[in-house]
Amino acid sequence: MMWRSPTYRLVDGERIDGAWCHVWRRAAGGSYFVEDLVVFADGAVRCGSTSTDLNGLRRLLESGHIAVADPAATAPAGERGWRSRAPEPLTPEGLLLDAADQVAELAGRPTAADRCWAAVRGYLRDPSEANRRAVRAAYLAVPPHRRVYVLGDMDALDRPLRILAADPGTVLDGDGPLVTEELRESARAYFARTEDALARERRRRAVLHADDPERPPPPAIVLHETVFPRGLPERPGTFALRNDYPAPIEVEGEVYPSVEHAYWALSAAEAADRTRIRQAPSAREARERGGRARRRADWPRLRLAVMAALLRAKFTQHPALAEVLVSTGEAPISYTGAAESPFWRDATGGAGRNWTGRLLEVVRAELLLRRSGPVPP
Repeated sequence: MMWRSPTYRLVDGERIDGAWCHVWRRAAGGSYFVEDLVVFADGAVRCGSTSTDLNGLRRLLESGHIAVADPAATAPAGERGWRSRAPEPLTPEGLLLDAADQVAELAGRPTAADRCWAAVRGYLRDPSEANRRAVRAAYLAVPPHRRVYVLGDMDALDRPLRILAADPGTVLDGDGPLVTEELRESARAYFARTEDALARERRRRAVLHADDPERPPPPAIVLHETVFPRGLPERPGTFALRNDYPAPIEVEGEVYPSVEHAYWALSAAEAADRTRIRQAPSAREARERGGRARRRADWPRLRLAVMAALLRAKFTQHPALAEVLVSTGEAPISYTGAAESPFWRDATGGAGRNWTGRLLEVVRAELLLRRSGPVPP
């Protein structure tokens, strides 16, 4: 079973991340069809038109409304001994545990695998019987079909965990070794080596990634495309950051009613078209006139630099708008709008490159840099 992402839903303007996988859904006639099962960071669950939570998912699985595989198909048999390990088959309970794990991961909480590693570290610090049993409990809490790969080691698989989880004198998986203190010591040595390697890698990354943000970014500021039939409000808020907001800018001696006017005018190859676009009565009309005009041959190579220069001009020439931009803090800026090219706007499924939003973040950082004084040599 494979979970896929990204997906999300919006709740009161806030993005709630999710992940999805395929399940089998029972139709009215009793046959089954493939459906998307989607889980979200806040614990919401959606399957087709049904919206529920993890408890509701349990009921759907218990009632047979959702199945983990085609009930008409024969499940493939896999060898699950010691020498030839294969994942346990996916079961309804395994899917439920997996879904809960996905919710935890999306929400930034520890997953069953994380808790298993935490129990192993506790055992390494103090190899007592109580801590060994804690490792066993944490291992058994991992969804059964995920246990083989929980260590991320394609050679050892989960064998070191199974050694620690088993009681002394147990023959592992029927065809495996007898659990002895010597065998347990080999498992402890495996985890000690692994922890040492992980610690070295963490120290290496701490140096290489020393300037990474120490905390996750705040929720994105979304700059929606908005129509105001009765005119602009007295306080437009973050709408003032959009390119179609009427903030005149001067560029090389010419004044343009907005960044949108300037961008499309400068893209045109003919002087007459540039004038027509600059004089357009609205940003929307400027975009449409620009879209019909013949563009400069070198425009694809220049447009990012031109847009960056226009945004700098806007927020340099309008200090009040610069304050609005700076007030967004460290938040990512998502620039949306059906009329915008996917090159410039954000869009679901990675379809948009959000260059306008990214350039706004750059200009915001430049404004803050100027306020903080020159960077020491």
